[in-house]
Amino acid sequence: MNLPPPGIIWNSLPIPALLIDETDRVAEVNPAAELFLNLSARSLRGQSVLERLAIAAPLEEIFARVRNNRASLFVNDVDVTTGEKAPVQCNLQVAPIGEDPNSILMLISPREIADRLGRASMVKSAARSAIGMAEMLAHEIKNPLAGIAGAAQLLSMGLSGEDLELTDLIVDETRRIVKLLEQVEQFGNVRPPEKKSVNIHDILDRARKSAAVGFGAHMTIIEDYDPSLPSTLGDADQLTQVFLNLLKNAAEASKGAGTIRIHTFYDYSLRLRRADGGGQSVPLQVEIMDDGPGIPPDIANSIFEPFVSGRENGTGLGLALVSKIISEHDGWISLDSVPGRTVFRVSLPVAPKET
Repeated sequence: MNLPPPGIIWNSLPIPALLIDETDRVAEVNPAAELFLNLSARSLRGQSVLERLAIAAPLEEIFARVRNNRASLFVNDVDVTTGEKAPVQCNLQVAPIGEDPNSILMLISPREIADRLGRASMVKSAARSAIGMAEMLAHEIKNPLAGIAGAAQLLSMGLSGEDLELTDLIVDETRRIVKLLEQVEQFGNVRPPEKKSVNIHDILDRARKSAAVGFGAHMTIIEDYDPSLPSTLGDADQLTQVFLNLLKNAAEASKGAGTIRIHTFYDYSLRLRRADGGGQSVPLQVEIMDDGPGIPPDIANSIFEPFVSGRENGTGLGLALVSKIISEHDGWISLDSVPGRTVFRVSLPVAPKET
């Protein structure tokens, strides 16, 4: 077997990697590290790792032990950041390189990605259980609610004053509950996606135009597209619903005027593990970013689960529906949120080439 050149292997590494010289400066970084750190290789080369990156670990001691012992060293559960984004918990692996006594390799494995991918694999089955129970309850509750509302309306015909206000309150509240139950039923009745080759930018434009004349009219919506992206395999209507929900979530996060940025790009390093053990590449990336107050930290890890909401009157079904649809499209959705910057990132596969 002919091995590919070292440069191709380096650029193809799916996790962030840095080559560090004898003075603890960055000699080289791979594309995955550029993306993870949100910094270019040019800006990192020659920079001190100790000064340029904020890593909650005694790096000087770690580097010294690796050089002295000529052996790899693993460090788990370390916060890593450049100071420009929220810290991400990672596992580090530091290893010597060949016969060079001073140069070392540092691999950064974000725990965040592994944890989220693990949770994503369980979303569909967990959602089905919750949806099944909710659908049953919705069906059983709607009929008596209709009777209660009807009885209240009949009573109101012979009432006035405060008594009439009470019957009107009964009718209004029963209608509100029925509306909520209908949303639960709609959530459970999403049909399987009818997948076809679709242009993700056509879907985003459709969602953006709808948002701009409706719930997002008070927002500034910025398009930051990579026009070279290939098509994805998906259901255009369901994917439109996904991005409408994400845009609505972003618009509602800002009580006044704000900015929503829609960013598309290609990331060849991200892969999902399928149920059969194989890998599924999801290189098409869509980010919906807003400058609102952010997701409360206590619910950030469960925001895609049914009935979890960060808003006072939210149903907790919008993002759960988004997660369900993306899961059925063999994709992945993640959240990165700090006050002033919330990013929902949707990762989708590329449509197979037509033969």
